[in-house]
Amino acid sequence: MKAPASSEPETAEVLPQHKLDLRTLENYLSQHLPGFAAEPETTLSVAQYRLGQSNPTFYLQKGIQAYVLRKKPPGSLLPKAHQIDREFKVQKALYAIGFPVPKPLLYCAEASIIGTEFYVMEHVQGRIFRDFTIPGVSPAERTALYVATIETLARLHSLQVRSLPLEGYGRGADYCKRQVSTWTKQYQAASHQDIPAMNQLSDWLMKNLPENDNEESLIHGDFKLDNIVFHPKESRVIAVLDWELSTIGHPLADLAHLSLFYLWPKTVPMINHGSYFQENIGIPSMEELISIYCHHRGINSTLPNWNFFLALSYFKMAGIAQGVYSRYLLGNNSSENSCLFANIVKPLAETGLQLSKRTFSTTLPQIGTTGQLFVQTRTGQEVLTRVKHFMKQYILPAEKEVLEFYAHNGDSVDKWKKPLVIEKLKEMAKAEGLWNLFLPAVSGLSQVDYALIAEETGKCFFAPDVFNCQAPDTGNMEVLHLYGSKEQKQQWLEPLLQGSMASCFCMTEPDVASSDATNIECSIQRDGDSYVINGKKWWSSGAGNPKCKIAIVMGKTKNSSESRHKQHSMILVPISTPGVDIIRPLSVFGYMDNLHGGHFEIHFNQVRVPATNIILGEGRGFEIAQGRLGPGRIHHCMRTVGLAERALQIMCERAAQRVAFKKKLYAHEVVAHWIAESRIAIEQIRLLTLKAAHSIDTVGSARAKKEIAMIKVAAPRAVCSIIDRAIQVCGGAGVSQDYPLANMYALVRTLRLADGPDEVHLSAIAGMELQDQAKGLRAKM
Repeated sequence: MKAPASSEPETAEVLPQHKLDLRTLENYLSQHLPGFAAEPETTLSVAQYRLGQSNPTFYLQKGIQAYVLRKKPPGSLLPKAHQIDREFKVQKALYAIGFPVPKPLLYCAEASIIGTEFYVMEHVQGRIFRDFTIPGVSPAERTALYVATIETLARLHSLQVRSLPLEGYGRGADYCKRQVSTWTKQYQAASHQDIPAMNQLSDWLMKNLPENDNEESLIHGDFKLDNIVFHPKESRVIAVLDWELSTIGHPLADLAHLSLFYLWPKTVPMINHGSYFQENIGIPSMEELISIYCHHRGINSTLPNWNFFLALSYFKMAGIAQGVYSRYLLGNNSSENSCLFANIVKPLAETGLQLSKRTFSTTLPQIGTTGQLFVQTRTGQEVLTRVKHFMKQYILPAEKEVLEFYAHNGDSVDKWKKPLVIEKLKEMAKAEGLWNLFLPAVSGLSQVDYALIAEETGKCFFAPDVFNCQAPDTGNMEVLHLYGSKEQKQQWLEPLLQGSMASCFCMTEPDVASSDATNIECSIQRDGDSYVINGKKWWSSGAGNPKCKIAIVMGKTKNSSESRHKQHSMILVPISTPGVDIIRPLSVFGYMDNLHGGHFEIHFNQVRVPATNIILGEGRGFEIAQGRLGPGRIHHCMRTVGLAERALQIMCERAAQRVAFKKKLYAHEVVAHWIAESRIAIEQIRLLTLKAAHSIDTVGSARAKKEIAMIKVAAPRAVCSIIDRAIQVCGGAGVSQDYPLANMYALVRTLRLADGPDEVHLSAIAGMELQDQAKGLRAKM
């Protein structure tokens, strides 16, 4: 059942019943496996993977070369079981078309070499998750791993079987009937006791076969998380393992097999925390996985006979468990815990019987039934409720006091300080656990969760700061969290997460068009154990904050041999370093952003910092920027939705209060239309923001680039229009200090430049759209 792991820790000494003649094997491989004899002075070592329950699997190492060997178990075997020649054949066909499988290298039909037939494949270095709850990763990554898994399954089932060199591999038609018959015979041949539920389930399945039992897809037969190798760092499938049960048949059998752990009986605790499966944050629901699968295959997500396929999966699992125990009794199983499988056949069969009688809805809830298209986790809902209460109880009542502070101190030496009430509110929020909500690894929130929370905080200009969710610190904390060394995290990330320190980000330059970031000229040059920074930066947000102690600076580390996007680096520069000159604050439409520490021009003149301050390494600047500008890029879009709600509220209140030409302003058709258009626009950008957040949660920032770019254009444009209408309804008061609208407008208008001009994003969106259209066209051909 189990596939080999990605590296040696899951191996041990070869079991006595599976001992190999190493000299004979090594001689054979030296003659028949290309490259194997490249290191003649080294000897072949063999270890056995212990997690397999079927074909024994071995890790081979000769020098620096690593391989995996699969063979039949020794002794008497059930008919048609353990046909490893089929495994090799299907992997060879799939590898040839680029489907992620280990490269098959050699098949040996001569039983005399090691006692049975065997084949050798490449050893794939990556991550295999034996615990299906995937502990130790963020909720967002957990979701992305599951989405990558279901997308790979959809890709497998979308292959044109007739185009593969798999003639005679399986009959296809009447697959379900054959499966029921095959596993009934397998169970009866291996049975050690009478289990009525197995007989009853077999009878029910044979009497309830799907009407359409003629689908012909290549199916895996044991498709689940622990048969997947993921990229060492990315949420990407690099190999699907263990093709022993693959054939041509009905694709829903694979989908049901992957889904059955959502319904795993709690009386069977041994399979990878199955009883706690649905309670883990970040694991998509069964309905969500089915929806993604159907979307990628272009089929209807309402699946007929779904209960049949789930029941069939449990019947098959019970049959496999019985076979494992039978091989244990014969002494030819490869796993040490095989004896335990005798106890799970009955509960699996009983669960299959129960599922046969259930009716399932595999359609995701739509707007109108739950009121939400992108649903928060339970944790997200709880935190949002607490944030709303905190906003209403403490933050909004303090708004007048904060505004008065900045009005009074706007031109004084204290203008960059924060009023005492904000510091008090921060301590309260921290004490209540409403802190660092933007960072999934800390908060446990998904991006969809945080999108709705950020919308709420966006209704007040200083609320994000209260929850330690303010820019540019959020982006800088993301950079250090994702790419910082252990020492960098300890020195800089921890104080930022505690709120005892602030930071700034230095990227844009006054002398070049920074919309094309490859123009950046600030130099970062290695000099012994140091780097020396020289250049000019501006719009360095947060540099005026008295707590600002560190800057992340992007500059050029000259390397003419590299591409334009591998010549820049990011480095940590303490603000107090000699040569760091804070030149002047820059106003935004005449406003100084006192609360967030302003936007400064900073010059770096022969600034020397330790070489250990480089982040990730030389030439990795754009790679880091893409990571920083993933979730962080849409935080302000999330907040502007809340800002738009506030502007619309002001517009409606004013329209209800004022009279012009003998009727209330809202009674004038043009004002009524402005209100309606504003509501429509808010709903549109909220959905696009949530879609971008959902895409980051499910497929990661890199694959959500188009959604991120679209909302970065759409949100500021829409909110600028809404604020403009609100100003128009308020008249002269709308541009005065009596309303926050003028400041709102200045803030939102800058967002059309802050993370790149609209025009850059539009060009990127167009390029991605053209690529997607071309892919769709090729797929139809």
